[in-house]
Amino acid sequence: MATIAFLINPIAGMGGTVGLKGTDRLVDEARRRGAVPRAEERAVAALSTVDAKCLTFLTCGGSMGENALTRAGIASYRVVYMPGAETSAADTSAAARAFLAEGADLLLFCGGDGTARDLFDAVDATIPILGIPAGVKMYSGVFATSPSRVGEILARTSDLAFRDGEVMDVDEEAYRGGTLATRLYGYAKVPHLPSGVQGCKTVGEAADEERAKEEIARFIADVMADDILYIIGAGTTTAAITRALGIEGTLLGVDVIKNRNLVARDACERDLLRLVEAGERCRIIVSPIGAQGFVLGRGTQQISPAVVRKAGAGRVTVVATPQKLAATPALYIDLGDPELEAQFGDVVEVVSGYCIAQRKPLIHS
Repeated sequence: MATIAFLINPIAGMGGTVGLKGTDRLVDEARRRGAVPRAEERAVAALSTVDAKCLTFLTCGGSMGENALTRAGIASYRVVYMPGAETSAADTSAAARAFLAEGADLLLFCGGDGTARDLFDAVDATIPILGIPAGVKMYSGVFATSPSRVGEILARTSDLAFRDGEVMDVDEEAYRGGTLATRLYGYAKVPHLPSGVQGCKTVGEAADEERAKEEIARFIADVMADDILYIIGAGTTTAAITRALGIEGTLLGVDVIKNRNLVARDACERDLLRLVEAGERCRIIVSPIGAQGFVLGRGTQQISPAVVRKAGAGRVTVVATPQKLAATPALYIDLGDPELEAQFGDVVEVVSGYCIAQRKPLIHS
């Protein structure tokens, strides 16, 4: 019987919908802006797919694990670490060491890149780790592509191969300032299941790719209609669109444009809902994360399910360069709302040049 260590970072992802681009050291500010914890819900969604008959769990007390296991109907667990009322990175590290001492076969965690980094510091590559995605960015190659794939992965723990997964260190202060500064922090051991575990985000700036971005931007600018709100997601491809319009947008946030004027810069979910609930017609333009392929739900939490429902699934435009698409066999949506995700269908048209589009498979959570 495999022993699975399970841990939640309760504050993971709280900065996403309120536009903070991360939660490290900003929990109080996230709460002030109206953010609510979301990691436990993501964890319960993942655990609900698990057949626990051949598994036993080690976990932390309360919000760091026990509550989610109980809600998911998993009874075979043992609490080996008790955190305080306010959890921190120190609790993550201490719990990981307790799991190691108990002989866990795999460490399943729910959080983001910061949680992955803290766990890697504690366990290095001594046991495999697998992340349930609940953070804001999740650029590391250690996360399941969606919570629903976790049960499939755990069911095959005894016969799965393992690979090295990149743990990425993202400078959140630079990220909030509009600069994506990442470095390779280390390699963790992760289960290898094609399409079940995501790859590491890639950043490419070749001359051909820059020309492709300019062609995409020129096309989108030419077809923009009057009196429609355009919600523009994060990324260098979408940033080329705002540049083509002569607008200074934000590289890593969400901007809103109407009649070629900037309506909102670096908008949070509340800003977007205020705009779309005023009866404005709107369209969403997003670009997938390089190599991972996520178009909604990762890195774009401001464009929440509520915002997407207001716009309509048929009014989401995906843009990406041919170079990015060549490295991305399929695209993914992880909104945590299966009914809404089903409205997107199984194939998406991706604008990849001027009057050029490619069809890519679209995988839902």
